[in-house]
Amino acid sequence: MPIQQSDVLYTAVATAENGRDGRVATDDGKLDVVVNPPKEMGGSGAGTNPEQLFAAGYSACFQGALAVVARQEGADVSGSTVTAKVGIGRNDDGFGIIVAISAEIPGVSAEAARDLVEKAHQVCPYSKATRGNISVTLA
Repeated sequence: MPIQQSDVLYTAVATAENGRDGRVATDDGKLDVVVNPPKEMGGSGAGTNPEQLFAAGYSACFQGALAVVARQEGADVSGSTVTAKVGIGRNDDGFGIIVAISAEIPGVSAEAARDLVEKAHQVCPYSKATRGNISVTLA
């Protein structure tokens, strides 16, 4: 179920200028980056791109969800890392994205790690937002 405005604890605000070939900045000035299409898409690749920003946000959010699930399960995920690979390509509507999430969890069996990752995918806000909209695979 979607949250209501009254449930919001924090709102991030970012403004883009010139779309994929310009600049993106947050209202608090903590993020201010040049964005350019990657070379693979005909751009200069000089700046970051929206897919990298999405991958950064998704991996950080998923890592937080993993920590929440681990606490609930009594598992230790200290030293773990989460990587999000965000691909962009053409589809019937123009362009679409695809995501692959992987986690390295030292000191946890492969089976336990897989279980934690699957549970984190159920509670991660980014996973919830993308569910049914894009392909997200877990590794």
